[in-house]
Amino acid sequence: MIANTTAPVIVALLAVGMALAFLLADRHSPTSQALALFLAFTGVAIAIDVVWVLPMRACEGVVPWEGLLAIPQVLAFIYAYEWVLRVRGTIATNNLNTRGPDRLLRIAQGLAGAYGVAAIAFPEWRAAHFSNLVLDPGEKVHPAFWIFFVPMGLSMLLGTAGTLFTLNRRPDRAESRRLVAFAIGAPIMAAGVVLPAHIAPLMTTIGLLVLLIGSVQYHVTQGQRAQFLSRFLAPQVAQLVTRRGLKSATDEKTLELSVVCCDLRGFTAFTATTSSKRVIAILRQYYDAVGQAAAACGGTIKDQAGDGVLILVGAPIPFADHATRALELARRIRELGVALSREWSNDEMQLGVGVGVASGYATVGVIGGASRLEYTAVGSPVNLASRLCAEAVHGEVLVDTRTMELIGNAMPQPPLRAGDALQLKGFAAPVQSYVLNPA
Repeated sequence: MIANTTAPVIVALLAVGMALAFLLADRHSPTSQALALFLAFTGVAIAIDVVWVLPMRACEGVVPWEGLLAIPQVLAFIYAYEWVLRVRGTIATNNLNTRGPDRLLRIAQGLAGAYGVAAIAFPEWRAAHFSNLVLDPGEKVHPAFWIFFVPMGLSMLLGTAGTLFTLNRRPDRAESRRLVAFAIGAPIMAAGVVLPAHIAPLMTTIGLLVLLIGSVQYHVTQGQRAQFLSRFLAPQVAQLVTRRGLKSATDEKTLELSVVCCDLRGFTAFTATTSSKRVIAILRQYYDAVGQAAAACGGTIKDQAGDGVLILVGAPIPFADHATRALELARRIRELGVALSREWSNDEMQLGVGVGVASGYATVGVIGGASRLEYTAVGSPVNLASRLCAEAVHGEVLVDTRTMELIGNAMPQPPLRAGDALQLKGFAAPVQSYVLNPA
């Protein structure tokens, strides 16, 4: 390899390495996938130029099919704008009042394609009058220069405008950092296509480093979020926040879900005769057991108050089989609760566990002020699950009619039997209950 190709090859390896690092760090995110493809094609385009195109020109001149080797360069532009479009897709729809920026980015992709067509049609002009252009003092650019510069320049202009419009819509804070870095770094990288060969690697490297800084900030923020949320929400919710951002994951919506409520029987009397240190130890063990069961079934713990725990199944992550998951969660809580209550109880005081399950439509979302936010659910199934839990005796799981219907549609023989019609506080008519059969 000749000496003047060393710097471009290093830049190409840097771009491909960044692409691989971003993909491995966030492989399930559509936005990160597009960003990685942009960087990968950037590196491939640079490598093709220095290890194939330039040596070939030195030996054979410009061959008729050389323009085909500009395709990775075109794909780099297309995936750069595709990344911005995917970021826009993570912003709540009611915050996007116009599709104008989407059209700008699609036009920018089309112009990148037009540049590729020009490169394929006129490879000699591109080689002589556009790529790594060097002008003598006083020399003017050849008219052929504009055949390539106009579509590329307009593409960059519209792509940058689409990025700035996206920033104006206030996307997720972590993604905003990558967008700002892209808006600054991408034009610097693109300049490397036109500038002389001894300057191009430096400009491309600067652009890549700007993008790297923004991307590192993004991944640090997402990692902190996932670590924080995983302590309170199901792992699936933390993954959703990582992929789509906090706001999108916790936006207000109305959907059908199932609610599981559990609490300890005899807990108030037990605390009156037990040291506070032992009570805290029991609650910690109880919360850990319920939390593990909830995570295994895709549940999200909404409230932990005293000995009561309220769990949502089907929000923020929607599940078509939320009722089946909720019943499985209730079964696990009963088994764990019965086993732990034997360990906690003594001859004088007995502890037990009761569980209630209800399904129906509820509105979920984030409420609160600047100082404190809470993910909450409002609707009949939340209240009904709590009331059924209060009626359940030790080791009993009471289920409402809607959950029974959903389970019956999923299982030929639901593990439930009819219970009593209960007169519950807040419900005018008696509520038919169903009891989960013992294991």
